[in-house]
Amino acid sequence: MRREQLDDLAAFLAVAEEKSFTRAAARLGTSQSALSHTIRRLEARLGLRLLTRTTRSVASTEAGERLIEILAPALSDIGNRLTALTALREKPAGTIRITASEHAAETVLWPALARLLPHYPDIKVELTIEQGFVDIVAERYDAGVRLGEAVDKDMIAVAIGPDKRMVVVGAPAYFARRPRPRAPRDLAEHSCINLRMRSSGRLYAWEFEKGNRAQNIKVEGQLTFNNLRLCVQAAEAGLGLAFVPDDCVEEPLRDGRLVKVLGDWCQPFPGYHLYFPSRRQQSPAFALLVETLRWRRP
Repeated sequence: MRREQLDDLAAFLAVAEEKSFTRAAARLGTSQSALSHTIRRLEARLGLRLLTRTTRSVASTEAGERLIEILAPALSDIGNRLTALTALREKPAGTIRITASEHAAETVLWPALARLLPHYPDIKVELTIEQGFVDIVAERYDAGVRLGEAVDKDMIAVAIGPDKRMVVVGAPAYFARRPRPRAPRDLAEHSCINLRMRSSGRLYAWEFEKGNRAQNIKVEGQLTFNNLRLCVQAAEAGLGLAFVPDDCVEEPLRDGRLVKVLGDWCQPFPGYHLYFPSRRQQSPAFALLVETLRWRRP
């Protein structure tokens, strides 16, 4: 079997597992158009329809399911054997420079680095916190981390976390004094905790979407921070409503310290992606980091 044929089969398996050309393309480090061409070429070569595509989903046909039964164990075995083989080479080494936002660094990058680096003492990582966008080529970074929708199209983008969602939260004590908002316009009657963007110095406008309606709301309140943790703490203290990423408030929502409102107006969006130039020559250390960070659905 030629190399390109094996690559086509691996591409099909990625789309089938992810049930999405967008997520599969990010996982493989290629474009959606190139991936679609690969699948069409494979289907033409086999003379079988492998995937059923709609505007919202991708599903395997009966032929596709049978091919998955063949490919999944075979490719898994190849991957395991290659992993064992790479252990024979010299351990990856070198310095990797990454720029990321504070939230991405704390919630995604640092947990992965804490797991990886003890096993590879010759890898060094320089992580720089930047709230604004940085030209990673001009500034000589190896990679950056930003939300998927903010990554330039000429970059390879690898998903390193799940989809995200912003949520409006307040303390039970706050809602004991004020009615819960039912629509974004009701926020005008509430004390809201503003977030000032460090990059631009502007106040963040709260972004809402429901169906085909989108609203950006400028809120008012006593407090303004440029730090998400302080926004959460102020909300827990009953000093107003906060608009923060959902993973910042998982614990206080679970134990009842905070209550979520306007949930139907808070839609998910692509989460954090590691991005780097498509022409970049990957060192073993960088390739290892990419694979460590790559998001795999539970």
